[in-house]
Order: sequence, then C-alpha cells, then structure tokens
Amino acid sequence: MIKTATNLYAYRELMMALAWKNITVRYKQAYLGIAWAVIKPLMLVLIFTLMKSFIGIDSGEIPYPILTFAALMPWIFFQEAASEGVNSVVGNAGLIRKIYFPREIFPLTSVVTKLVELGINFLLLAGLMVYYQMAPTIYLLWVPLIIGYTILVVLSIAMVGAAMNVYYRDVATALPVAFSLLMYASPVIYPLTLVKEKLLVNQAAGEWSNILYTVYTLNPLAGIIDAFQHVVLRGLPPDLSAMWPGMVLTLVLLPISYLIFKRAESHFADVI
Repeated sequence: MIKTATNLYAYRELMMALAWKNITVRYKQAYLGIAWAVIKPLMLVLIFTLMKSFIGIDSGEIPYPILTFAALMPWIFFQEAASEGVNSVVGNAGLIRKIYFPREIFPLTSVVTKLVELGINFLLLAGLMVYYQMAPTIYLLWVPLIIGYTILVVLSIAMVGAAMNVYYRDVATALPVAFSLLMYASPVIYPLTLVKEKLLVNQAAGEWSNILYTVYTLNPLAGIIDAFQHVVLRGLPPDLSAMWPGMVLTLVLLPISYLIFKRAESHFADVI
C-alpha cells in the first residue's frame, strides 16, 4: 500500500496534466463551456420539483429545491466520476501502448476532474443557502470526510469496471442503465427520512422492514447523500446508522476491485 502511494505521488504531475486535458477537451468546443457543470443539476432540480408537485414528497423543514440540489451534488460526482473511470483505460489506449506508468492513474484522474466540477457546484450551493437564509454550522467540517468516502466508493467501481471494460466493452454500454436504476434506489428525489419512516417507524414491510432498510443502506450513496444533507443543510452530524452498511461493503469491495485491476493491468496493452 505504501509502495502504491509512493508511485502515485511520483506521477502526480502526469495525473494533473491528464485531468487538465480531460477538462479542456470536454468543454473546448462547448459554447457554454464549464457552465454545463451547473446547468445539469439545476435542470434536474427543476424537473424533480415539478414531479414533487404531482407526487407530494415531504421534504420537512428544508425547501425541496435546495434539498434536492444537495442530494444531486454527491450523486452526480459519483455517477460521472465512476462512468469516466470505467472508460478511462480504453479512452487512453494510445498512451498505454507507448509508455509505462501506474495504470490506476486513469481512474484517479477521473476523480480529480470531477472534483473541479464539484467545487463549482459548491459555489452554487452557497448561493442557494444565502437565498433561503440557511447559515452553515460547525458540522460543515464533515464535508471533506464525506467527499473522501465518496471517492473510495467511486474507485471501488471504477477500477474493476475499467479492467472489465478492456475485455468486455458491454460494461460501458450497460453502465448508464445501471446508474439510472441506482439513482431511484438512492435518496435523490426523496429524502432518506421517508424510507426510514416507512420501514423503521411504520414497519411497512412487516417483519422484513428492518432487513429491507439495512439492504437499502448497503447502497453507499444512501448514507452519503443523507450525511451531506445533514451536515450542510440540517446542521446535524451524519447518521452513522445509515452509513455503516455501505461503509462495510465499500471496505470489502475496494481492495478486491484494486486487486482485479492490478492483475489485469499487465495485459492492457495487448488487449486494448
């Protein structure tokens, strides 16, 4: 682990150069440029707010638009970083054939690229908090830890996905469908409090309610989104009971994902 960290640090300039290339290439010929990083979550907030007027989702004391925007920030970061991470090795085939360097730089570069866009969305979130007269609290200090945890979740998917995508290109094709389904299994459109109320308070699924809630929170994004809303908007610490199942799953999957990636790494140049 120490050797891996040392190697990655030695190639930090390459990682930054690749991240900058990803940003410039993505927005170079786009008329609105990097503003698309803001437009996407705002459009989704508008759509979800319209849906709420028909469905009647209870957002509690927090205005629904900012609650949804706070949910979309970690979700979009996860979705786009993982998607680019899965495609990162195939997308850099020419570079892989020319020189050697740690191939895990590619999934890590995808994370760095999306951190830039996440930072832009933080500025918009600050503006929304001013508009809704919501003051930050000391619990805002949890945000770096929550983002760090999200990065681990991204890498647990991106590394194994990038390795599999070299051999089976169906992985990249199936990924958008999988993420679309996962979004509805995450508290993006609705808050986690509604799931908790249905299953833990009302016992809507009978004797299976507690088990189903644990299964639901095995999705790391459930705990991440809820924790982010807690510390930024509600002025509360993260609900660790909603986070621990996903944390355990991530701690199991991340080293397995890394080992699969490293085992497949030596054959990338031959197969790609």
